[in-house]
Amino acid sequence: MISAIDNQVTTSIRTDLPTPEADDVTVAVEWSGINYKDAMVIDPKSRVRRSSTLIGGVDAAGTVVASKVSGIYPGDRVVIHGGDIGVGRDGGFCEFISVPSRFVNVLPDSLSTRDAMVVGTAGYTAFASLIALEQRGLTPSDGEVLVTGATGGVGAWSVAALSAAGYSVVGSTGSSDAQQWLVEMGAVRCIGRHDIGDKPDRVLGSELWAGAIDCVGGDTLHQVLRTLRYGAGVAASGLVASADLTTNVYPFITRNVALLGIDAVNASHETRTSVWDLVANTMLTRDFEPLIDSVVTLEEIDGALAQIAQGQTRGRILVDTRS
Repeated sequence: MISAIDNQVTTSIRTDLPTPEADDVTVAVEWSGINYKDAMVIDPKSRVRRSSTLIGGVDAAGTVVASKVSGIYPGDRVVIHGGDIGVGRDGGFCEFISVPSRFVNVLPDSLSTRDAMVVGTAGYTAFASLIALEQRGLTPSDGEVLVTGATGGVGAWSVAALSAAGYSVVGSTGSSDAQQWLVEMGAVRCIGRHDIGDKPDRVLGSELWAGAIDCVGGDTLHQVLRTLRYGAGVAASGLVASADLTTNVYPFITRNVALLGIDAVNASHETRTSVWDLVANTMLTRDFEPLIDSVVTLEEIDGALAQIAQGQTRGRILVDTRS
């Protein structure tokens, strides 16, 4: 449990069971995952946390133990994410959780609850980004697609998802020792975080990228925008570098590029279902186990949150709530 009082944040173990409300679904949590957003929640200066006392964890997967909601029944394997889960209401770092049904998706038959958290919010965001780019018109024959922040949860999954769909993926990272790992994830090559753009003395760079998934924000997103090819798009979901964007209109009015916002929080239930269906179909085609950085217990979450906040992880950290 996270408690924030007078800019002091403490964590502890809570043992009481959740009290469900009318539209809630109660789930025995089997797996959760640790996301960058979870690390933001425990920051004493956090603008993300909306409650002074809550259980963290913005995603979880498990088996339904109680439900009065049509379409979701006891015994169903489900994934939970979105809304204010783990931010304004209790999240997935627990053994039982009660959440509004709109944040609950029954898993496709081919996905286990562990699979769901190997993917998690990070993988969901990556696949939603891929869908947005393809709706913009991107195809594998168009050329190289850039992924920034490629060693993070969303970035690594973006590399893997794009590669599985047949794209030539370039991974951008500040971790030179992670480049071989990114190639194993599906990148055709890797570049440094400062090598995204060119021609710094001009408002526009060369037309380098057929599309992009940006997980970083700030100046990195600006560099991506100014080096997209004509008509290309960048799917943006991250703010690791900065939530501020200082750029100009030239990429939009001279190259017809698009800045595509990716929302994993308030997406409709129908949208979430379509994304998870794509996830299930993709996971049938290859092994995504290398995307797992580590598996921790509930008691080990604090250390894992610190690692993520300091950029010391690759891919996903899973939480086995039953260990």
